[in-house]
Amino acid sequence: MIGQVDEVVVDCSAPVQLATFWAGILGGKPVKRSEEWAFVDPPGWTRLAFQRVPESKLTKNRLHIDVSVDDVVVATEAAERLGATRVGTVQEDPAGTFQVLLDPEGNEWCVVKGVES
Repeated sequence: MIGQVDEVVVDCSAPVQLATFWAGILGGKPVKRSEEWAFVDPPGWTRLAFQRVPESKLTKNRLHIDVSVDDVVVATEAAERLGATRVGTVQEDPAGTFQVLLDPEGNEWCVVKGVES
């Protein structure tokens, strides 16, 4: 092992806005370190940080967050009230049910409910 995850950092144009959005999704309080950097420490997970970059998002994420929920439809509606955008419809596969969403800057993420074992 080389080390442990310190934080997951998302490049963005509005760090405080995204920290506030993700605090609403995952819990914790958004913290503004500067105009260029903000973060949230979700309970039970590593720090999620946001740093301002000059470039805008151009293509699909190579990494995304899956958020485990009890009810995909209810969670999707709650996320939309916080500023998320729904992509397509609820999907089902052998592993469970999920809905793809975009955060306020267009980063893909999913609410998921796994199959009960």
